[in-house]
Amino acid sequence: MTTEAEGKKVVLTGLKPTGKAHLGNYVGMLKPALSLMQAHPDYVFLYFIADYHALTTVRDPSRFRELCYDSAATWLALGLDPDKAILYRQSDVPEVFELNWLLACVTPKGLMDRAHAYKSAVAENQARGGADPDAGVNMGLYNYPILMAADILLMQTDLVPVGKDQIQHVEFARDIASSFNSAYGRILKLPEHVVQEEAGGIPGLDGRKMSANYGNTIPLFASSDELRKLIFQIRTDSTAPYAPKDPAGSVLFLLYSEFASREETEAMRRRYLDGRISWAEAKEQVFRVVDSFLAGPRRLYGSLMRDRAAIEAALTKGAAKARALGSPLMARVREAVGRP
Repeated sequence: MTTEAEGKKVVLTGLKPTGKAHLGNYVGMLKPALSLMQAHPDYVFLYFIADYHALTTVRDPSRFRELCYDSAATWLALGLDPDKAILYRQSDVPEVFELNWLLACVTPKGLMDRAHAYKSAVAENQARGGADPDAGVNMGLYNYPILMAADILLMQTDLVPVGKDQIQHVEFARDIASSFNSAYGRILKLPEHVVQEEAGGIPGLDGRKMSANYGNTIPLFASSDELRKLIFQIRTDSTAPYAPKDPAGSVLFLLYSEFASREETEAMRRRYLDGRISWAEAKEQVFRVVDSFLAGPRRLYGSLMRDRAAIEAALTKGAAKARALGSPLMARVREAVGRP
């Protein structure tokens, strides 16, 4: 390991560029990952754009390129300092893909059969009554957990911030590392996951988990007008305008609490419980606090997306640091498997 990371904990987070970032991404993954960096300035933080992971579903080259820049601009606009953290593009670190193959050679097929994404695809095929349970399943999707393990293990990662639905990725990385270590000796570090329990899956416009798959998202960098329009589309219950309301069951209150100060959140909680706020007023308050918080990042995001050279420079610099961090481990792995 390089001098930069010697004796320090390594934290790694990846963002797959398959769609524009939305408020659910921010609350569930981006915010806790950045907060962890602020809380532990003595750790080494790696944030990577998982671009080749996205190729399991994204087939338009122009859209793929745009989404990769979008992901990088999102991290930078939200305050990631490339001088204090390592921001890089997965495809710029070839050691990841070499390690991916070596890990695949020790990974039991049965482990991949249990992956959530694969099982979900099979279940959907069976629900439709299809004769082939693997219809539409490509090997990229099937082998996805191995490539994720390579992303994590190459950097000798200690901690991986994830949402609750992504814990399996880290568990699989541990299982795969254990298989490799059993065959070749104790070389790969077993990572741990870090989950922000209260974030969970933030509801979208229709009450289901906010997801591009459901078409119920609120884009993170939507214009003020679009943001207000979408927030006012959030479903609420039939509680009378000035009847007491349960903040714990309110999507609006959850969103408000993620962007407001502790004092503002407590004041809003009291208004809910005392019946001193209507749903329309609550939506207006949510819009104001979210719009105010995102005004600066929105401007920076727009500036970055108009200056791709600046994004490339940050990613190129980060890739060099990431390769320097991962190369010593890759050399040990090559020696362990007997490569001359």
